[in-house]
Amino acid sequence: MVSLVEHTAELASTEGMTRFGLVALSTDLTTERDFTRMLPEAGSTLHITRVAFENPTTPENLRKMGPRIASAAELLVPGEAFGAICYGCTSASVELGDAAITSAVQAAHPNTAVVTPTHAALMAFSALGVRKVALLTPYLVETTEPMITYFEENGLDVVNAACFGLEDDRDMARVKHDSIVRAARSVDCPEAEAIFLSCTALPAVGTIAEIEAELKKPVVTSNQASAWAMCRLAGLQDYNPQGYGSLFERQI
Repeated sequence: MVSLVEHTAELASTEGMTRFGLVALSTDLTTERDFTRMLPEAGSTLHITRVAFENPTTPENLRKMGPRIASAAELLVPGEAFGAICYGCTSASVELGDAAITSAVQAAHPNTAVVTPTHAALMAFSALGVRKVALLTPYLVETTEPMITYFEENGLDVVNAACFGLEDDRDMARVKHDSIVRAARSVDCPEAEAIFLSCTALPAVGTIAEIEAELKKPVVTSNQASAWAMCRLAGLQDYNPQGYGSLFERQI
């Protein structure tokens, strides 16, 4: 018979480690990759859970996620402290409301900073000193229109807007780099002080530097703004990954 010996295990300290959480849509193909690229490689870790979602991406379907968010957030490493948790859907944040999403996530993780892409965008434009924006989304018109209303009700002036007219967020994740750049160029106008590329599914992070260089104005995307807000709310005020736009040069 084998003799089983019990050894003493030394546990590593997690002091100084910043944990970030992401509640991603079950259909999301983009956000996890983008956050891995933008969040600090050293001294932090990203934990991910998923919430059930069924396409098409219409206001009605987006609202169906509301009752599911709290239970999804409960699966994010119970008992561990988080620097910030992001709910990864821009259009659903408009439909459900930032406050309702915050309440649902904090039901599982009390007193934790909660980020929505919509509120993160508002924080970003405030930090950049921007009030007039041009909006590009991959959504249907019926999903884009409430977003215009959201920003205008929160003090921004949407001076121009365009959408790709896609209804499946998996297709949104496959929009080509050059298509995003061309559309951003097209939606820009002299009145716009910045461009907002909406949707966590849209692979827009890799276009930021190119568009900013060409248009000479800030570019904010859903995932970039969310990652920036998470870092700032977690106390990482000076973190500035290169290649992801002028926003990371700003503090809250």
